[in-house]
Amino acid sequence: MILEVAVLDVKPGLTQEFEAAFAKAQKIISSMSGYISHQLQKCLEKENRYILLVNWGKLEDHTEGFRKSPEYQEWKALLHHFYDPFPEVEHYTAVSP
Repeated sequence: MILEVAVLDVKPGLTQEFEAAFAKAQKIISSMSGYISHQLQKCLEKENRYILLVNWGKLEDHTEGFRKSPEYQEWKALLHHFYDPFPEVEHYTAVSP
């Protein structure tokens, strides 16, 4: 399993609109092959910051399957105009003891 981590800085004054758009967009990502689960968390210290955590079966489910899909274009249209700066996305894997 791979964890996608994105820190999302939303433009000031647009957090309610972003949350409404994300409610629609989450239906897109959750329908994708390899998707396992996601969480959107709002920062307590910085009112315009969110963190998006998405669990994927494998890296390619996100980087190839989702990002190269027609559904990604819909996701992009719903959400990308809210970000400033555009988020850096990283992928993590669990460390075994």
